[in-house]
Amino acid sequence: MDVSEVEKSKALITVEIIEYVPNSILIKTILKKSTGNISVMSFDSGEALTETTSAFDSFMQVIDGTAEIVISGKSTVLATGQSIVIPAHAANFLKPNGRFKIILTIIKSGYEL
Repeated sequence: MDVSEVEKSKALITVEIIEYVPNSILIKTILKKSTGNISVMSFDSGEALTETTSAFDSFMQVIDGTAEIVISGKSTVLATGQSIVIPAHAANFLKPNGRFKIILTIIKSGYEL
């Protein structure tokens, strides 16, 4: 997993900054701040993340392929260009549906105690 940010002030094609690796999930950080993170992730066929919850709202956009996301038991299939907001504290997981890439944005501000 590469956690270094991408180069600032340089144009990029998001789908091309991360590759597919057989039997792997890769994560590349675009921005990492105390108020949130933006990452791009690639999933090879058959690879998935286990169920998780976050204390923060998250925005997920598919940038290549299709992905099924299950949020609080409700399944949604997203194709390239589609996105979804994952509410804070909602159990969610991705189900493999072939290879796919996503942008994941986590917003932390607004949840200060």
